[in-house]
Amino acid sequence: MSKAPLLILGLRKTTVSSRYKALIWVLTFLVYLSYHLSRRPITVVKNALYSNCTLTPGSWHPNRTDTSIPELPLNESCLNSWAPFNNPSTHDDYFGGLDVAYLIAYAVGMFASGHIAERMNLRYFLTAGMLLSGLMTMAFGFGYLWNIHSFAYFIIVQIICGLVQSSGWPGVVACMGNWFGKQRRGLIMGIWNSHTSLGNIFGGIIASAYLTSYWTEHGYWWWSFFYPGLIIMVLGVVVFFLLVPHPDDVGITPEILHPAEALRQSENSEHSPLINDTESVLPNYGTEEPTTTEVDSEDEHEPMFEGGSPANEMQAVSFIGALKVPGVIEFSFCLFFAKLVSYTFLYWLPQYIKQVMIHYVPMSDPDATAGELATLVDVGGIFGAIFAGFLADVTQSSAITCGALLILSIPMVWAYKIFGALSYANAYGLLIATGFFVNGPYCLITTSVSADLGTHPSLANSAKALATVTAIIDGTGSIGAALGPGLSAIVDGLNKPLSERMDIIFGMLIGSNLLALVLLSRLIYKEALVLKAKYKSRRYAA
Repeated sequence: MSKAPLLILGLRKTTVSSRYKALIWVLTFLVYLSYHLSRRPITVVKNALYSNCTLTPGSWHPNRTDTSIPELPLNESCLNSWAPFNNPSTHDDYFGGLDVAYLIAYAVGMFASGHIAERMNLRYFLTAGMLLSGLMTMAFGFGYLWNIHSFAYFIIVQIICGLVQSSGWPGVVACMGNWFGKQRRGLIMGIWNSHTSLGNIFGGIIASAYLTSYWTEHGYWWWSFFYPGLIIMVLGVVVFFLLVPHPDDVGITPEILHPAEALRQSENSEHSPLINDTESVLPNYGTEEPTTTEVDSEDEHEPMFEGGSPANEMQAVSFIGALKVPGVIEFSFCLFFAKLVSYTFLYWLPQYIKQVMIHYVPMSDPDATAGELATLVDVGGIFGAIFAGFLADVTQSSAITCGALLILSIPMVWAYKIFGALSYANAYGLLIATGFFVNGPYCLITTSVSADLGTHPSLANSAKALATVTAIIDGTGSIGAALGPGLSAIVDGLNKPLSERMDIIFGMLIGSNLLALVLLSRLIYKEALVLKAKYKSRRYAA
C-alpha cells in the first residue's frame, strides 16, 4: 500500500518535485504556526482570570529605589475573574504552576517524541498530535462552560497539552529535512522558522480579541481557547490528506529532487561535505585544531533526513549515540538558557506590561493591550531568525553568529527594563529590538544547527537521526523554558516591592544570556580558528 496521502496519489505522475517542496514548505509552516497559535492563549488570558481592578496610574517607576512608596491596593477578588485564580495571595503560584506543568510535560514529551517520530509515519504522528493539541486547548476554555473551579483540572489539562504539543517540532523538522537539501539552509530555515513568532502573534491577537471589557464582562474568555484549538484541529485534518513526509512516498529520488546538486556532484566528486571545518557552518568540534573531515562527497547533496535501502531506513540513532555527536551537548545547554529568556518573555511579559505600563500610559483595556504589546517581541523574533540564518550561511559559523546576538541582547534587555514602560513608542521599539536579539540565537539553534548536527558524518550509519538530535537539543532547551517562567512566578510572589522583584527577574534574564554565551565559548573559538585558516588560505592563493 502506498504511503502517500489519498489527495496526493493523483498528482504523482504530473507534479514536479518543486511543487511538492513548495507544498511541504507551506504545509509544515502552517502546521507549526498552529502549534504556537494554540499554546499562546494562556499567556494572555491570565490577566482576565485574575484582574486587579484597582490598578490606577501613579508615579511608580521600576527603577525607583524609594521603598517607602506603597504598592497599589488589591481587592480580595475581582468581579470578572475566575476561581481558583482570583485570590490575590495565591494567583501567582497558580499561574506559575500552570506554566511549569505545561513546560515540564513538553520537555519530557520532546525526548519521547523524537524517538517515536523516527519509528512512525510522520503524517499519522503529526495528525494525532494536532488533533489532541486542539482538544486540550479547547478543554482549558471549557472549564468556563462546565463551571469548573478546580485547580487540579487545569493542571491536568496543561500536562496533557504539553505532552501532545511536543509532537510538533520533531515532526516538522524531519519533514523539512527529507525534502530540502543543505544549501542555504540557514536562510531557508530562518524564513521558515518565522512560523513560531507568527503563531505567537496570531494566537495573542485572537486571545486578546476576547479580553476587551465587553467580552470579559460576559465571561467569554473561553473563546480565546476555542478558536485556536479549532484551527489546529482543522489543519490536522489537512495534514492527514496532504502531507507527504518523504520523497520516496511519491517515487521521487534524490537525483530528481536535487538535479543541480546531482549534476555538480557528477562533475566534481571532490566537493567538501557540509560538516567541514574549512567550508561548513559547523566545524569539527571534536578536534583541537581545524582539520578536514573525510566523508563521501555525496553527503553534501543528500537531504537532511536521508533515505536509502529498506534496511537502512529502519535504522535509527540511539539517544546516547546522538549525544556523542560533537557540538550537541554545547548547543543543547546553550539553548537551555536562550530558551529560558525567550519563554520568560513569552509567558511573563503580558503581566509585566500590565503591572508597569499602566502607571505611565492610558490603558482602556489593560488585559488586551498587554497581550497585544507582548506580541511585538515575536515581530522582532521573525527578523532576528532570518538575519541569524543569513549570517550563519555567509560566515559559515553558527556559534559565532549566536554569540554575537547573545552579546547584543544583554544591553537591549536592560534598556527595555529602564525605558520600555515610559511610553508606547519606547515599548514598540524596544520590544521589537529585544525580540530580534533574544530570539535570533534560539531560532538558529533549533532549526539550522539541529539539522546540521542531525546529519553529522559520525551518524552516517544511522539513516534516521535528525528527529532524535532535534528532540535532544529542543528538549533540553524546553527544560530551561519551564524554569524561566516558573522562577519569574516565584519572584513575582515574593513579599518585596515591585521594583526589587523586577530587578531580580531582569537580572536572571541577563545572567542567562551570559551563561549561554559562556557555554558556546569553545565552539566560538573553534570557528574562529577555521575562519582564520580560511582567510590565510585565500590570502596565499591571491
